[in-house]
Amino acid sequence: MTYRSYITALASLVLFLTDAGTAQIILSEGSFEPARAKSIAGSSMLNSNSVSDMLINGSTIWLGTGKGLSRSTDGGATWTHYFNSAEFGTEDVSAIAVHGNDVWVATAHTVVKDGNPLPEGSGLHYSADGGDTWRSFPQPLDKNNVDTLYYNAFSTIRALGITTAINNITYDIAVTDSAVWITSFAGEARKSTNKGATWQRVILPPDTRDEIKLTDTLKFDLSPTSGAVGLDGSMNHRAFSVLAVDNNTIWIGTAGGINKSTDGGTSWTKYSHQNQSSPISGNFVVGMAKQTIGTQSILWAGSVNTTDQNEKRGISWTADGGQTWKTALLGEFVHNVGINGSIVYAVTDNGIFRSADLGVSWSSTGTIYDETSKQRITSTKFYSAASLGTTAWFGGSDGTATTVDNGSMPFGSKWTILRAAQALASKTDTYAYPNPFSPDDEVVRIHYSTAGSGATISSSSIGATIRIFDFGMNLVRTLIQNAPRSAAREMDEIWNGRDDTQHQVANGVYFYQVIIGNGDPVWGKILVLQ
Repeated sequence: MTYRSYITALASLVLFLTDAGTAQIILSEGSFEPARAKSIAGSSMLNSNSVSDMLINGSTIWLGTGKGLSRSTDGGATWTHYFNSAEFGTEDVSAIAVHGNDVWVATAHTVVKDGNPLPEGSGLHYSADGGDTWRSFPQPLDKNNVDTLYYNAFSTIRALGITTAINNITYDIAVTDSAVWITSFAGEARKSTNKGATWQRVILPPDTRDEIKLTDTLKFDLSPTSGAVGLDGSMNHRAFSVLAVDNNTIWIGTAGGINKSTDGGTSWTKYSHQNQSSPISGNFVVGMAKQTIGTQSILWAGSVNTTDQNEKRGISWTADGGQTWKTALLGEFVHNVGINGSIVYAVTDNGIFRSADLGVSWSSTGTIYDETSKQRITSTKFYSAASLGTTAWFGGSDGTATTVDNGSMPFGSKWTILRAAQALASKTDTYAYPNPFSPDDEVVRIHYSTAGSGATISSSSIGATIRIFDFGMNLVRTLIQNAPRSAAREMDEIWNGRDDTQHQVANGVYFYQVIIGNGDPVWGKILVLQ
């Protein structure tokens, strides 16, 4: 999914159910004719540097990015990209789930309505063969403004009909043997027991109740927002994350807390910051992960503050099924949690945090730098984490980074950075990206080849020089001077938009010069625009 869509949803708990109650089209059935994805197979590069979701199943790595879905079956050496395929088009990926050979993917995009960027769900995609063929379904919508749901023989629930895909974006998916569960924020929590052909709403407790069960007589509205149709809204119906332990035990995180069912989604107990003596840090539960150590099962959650001033951002975890919670990293926005055996990773706005002692102590990463490629992660924001053996994988807004984490190689001692870049047309080609760029918000990367024009390469290393000039061809910055770089490969160098005296340059056109060894200069252009 786009990061603008992601942050829009996290930053505001006010739902814009635009035109709710006016659309009368139901989109609940998808095409059941599988079609082989026209994917780009065998690519050695990632397709996007914005990685919002990451899942590793066995030896297969799945990435959800700003340019669609990517899969690797060889540890990240090569990738299959589904971007621009018939099934996925140019959509962003907002959620991924895998259960055996079943793969589920949610997609979305950003729309502008009344001058405001809003996330819009564009549907779900299902593969029964590990990603070789796909079936696509539209985003689940309802036909009526208000529906009546039957919870038991003596309780009927009025439910808001979600008739728009705006803010109805699936941010998480869980799959069991018997059902597929999705959480779509404005679209509520839903499940399908027929592989996505139809979806039914999951009845969660309202804000006024801590639990619901079949013996209760219930009277409340199932609605994520109060609206013109006369329904009472509940924060606990704004669903964002879901985790399935097995067919019976399901956890759903909302803007009102964490909900747990042990009977397959009929009865629910809600755990919030307000209803326990040892509670979660905040009620907006944006990501969850399960850790198993021996016979002990621990649920971890990124928990963000909502409207109560006593709530805090942080990470929360329980080792007793939700009866009591511990918290840490208070003040940090924890977007998700990754598990690597006994190790826990929390990915946040301020980098990656690691705990190897069940949350007692946490360490954070320093600069993430790849000694081989000379790449550096320039953003501290990370959104996803997973592990392949003893290798930890992390995705954020500036690429993907991996590091071995075991007893012989301490965490973060050696990084490998995977970045998306367009291959050069020739060894004398070069370009800069993003271009134009704004130094206040980002860095620009100069992409070039160390084969160089006319360069004599006699070893595995060669010197590279990059200089930046203003429009009058005055030297502004010597970025690198005869710096050793791996020979005969494509590289990136970073410019932060500052001159040799570390003052930020003015808006305008700048030229850069790349010299490899004793080769001829190669030139490119950069537009600085604040």
